[in-house]
Amino acid sequence: FTYAAESSVDAVVYVKVSSTQTMQQTPNSIFDFFFGLPQQGAPQQRERVGSGSGVIIREDGYIVTNNHVIEGATTVSVTFVDGTACEAEIRGTDDDRDLAVVGVLLEDIEKETAEQISIIPMGNSDELKVGEQVVAIGNALGYGQSVTTGIVSAKNRRLDGTDGSSESEIDKRRVVNLIQTDAAINPGNSGGALLNTKGEVIGVNTVKYADTDVEGMGFAIPINSALETAMGIIDGTIAPKT
Repeated sequence: FTYAAESSVDAVVYVKVSSTQTMQQTPNSIFDFFFGLPQQGAPQQRERVGSGSGVIIREDGYIVTNNHVIEGATTVSVTFVDGTACEAEIRGTDDDRDLAVVGVLLEDIEKETAEQISIIPMGNSDELKVGEQVVAIGNALGYGQSVTTGIVSAKNRRLDGTDGSSESEIDKRRVVNLIQTDAAINPGNSGGALLNTKGEVIGVNTVKYADTDVEGMGFAIPINSALETAMGIIDGTIAPKT
C-alpha cells in the first residue's frame, strides 16, 4: 500500500471550481422591505465553491476528473502535489459516463512543480479480480490528499440515479460497469485515482452509497473505459463542452 501511494500521489491533483447561482430572495420582515434589502422575487447572484480530485493522464497537461465535479463551473483551478495551483480549462465532458477532461497550459506550471508531478501509470481494469487489494487517493473533504485502502468488492456494477447516493448529482447520471470497493470514497475524492498495489490506476473514483444501513460501498469507473472516453474528448470524437 505504501508503494502504491508513494508512486502515484504526485499524479493526483486537487480540483477547485466556482460557479454563480441565481437565488430568489424573500424579505423576512417589514424592516427588510423599508431598509432596502432584497424584495420578494428579486434574483441575487451567489458564488458556489466546490472541490474534487483529478488524475494527470498526459504530459501535455490533460487531467481526467468527474463531470459532476466541474459541471456548471465558471472557473476551474488545479492544485498539484507541492501545493501550487494554476487555472484550468474544461476541454470536454461526457455526462452519461460522468467523466470530464480539463487542461492546464504547460507554461503556467512552475519549473519546480513540473519536476515533482508525473503521469500516473495505467493499469488494466479488465484484469481486475474480486478480492484484489486497492488504494484510493483523493482530496477528501477538501483537506488535501489522503489515502484509503480496501478490496475490489464486485465488478460491473450499475448506478442509474435511484441508488440513494449522498451526492445528488448522481440523479443526472447513468453510469454502468463500475468497480465496487470498500475503500472509503469520501466527498472530494470524486475524480481521484483507484490504484492496484503496483501503483497503477485501475479506476476513477466517482461516488459512494451513504446510508445508516450501508457501509463500505464506493464506486469507481474502470480505467479502460475512462481512458477511452477521455481520449475521445481530447481527440474530438466526443463533442467538447460549450
